[in-house]
Amino acid sequence: MPDKIWMVNNAAEEKILRSKIAPLEFAKENKKELRELVKRMRIAMKAANGVGLSANQIGIKKRIFIAQVPDDQGHLKFYTIVNPEIAKNSIEKDATEEGCLSVPLSYGIVERPAKITLNGFDLNGKKVKIKAGGLLARVFQHETDHLNGGLFIDKCKEVLTTTELPKKK
Repeated sequence: MPDKIWMVNNAAEEKILRSKIAPLEFAKENKKELRELVKRMRIAMKAANGVGLSANQIGIKKRIFIAQVPDDQGHLKFYTIVNPEIAKNSIEKDATEEGCLSVPLSYGIVERPAKITLNGFDLNGKKVKIKAGGLLARVFQHETDHLNGGLFIDKCKEVLTTTELPKKK
């Protein structure tokens, strides 16, 4: 059974979701346990039909997120980023609808930089630098926000529930 995704409508869970997570210290980490955590996160993300998940969304206070987003050829590419930091933002902005596994049945338009450079580490402690645009940039920013204690609902002007969204014809 997948890990439970923590929700903002539970005060104890929201406290973790709204906490800034400290950087992970590789020297103090068990690599096997980190790999197991990523496996658990991937199962939870897939079970919830998500495209990204931060560790604090399953109640784990580790600065790590995963994402699975289609590449330019439409193939799903899986990312694991430890200690992510947005190093550079484009001036160009993109306003697109976002939702979140921790804020169920809610959506809103969030304006974010269209392109970013993300610095972090892989599970082996090797530095990674990823230049991203489009959906990948949005997911990376969304998940980094989680690890900084932020949620998409803090950035959008209006939060809609699924009952307020227009019906598809």
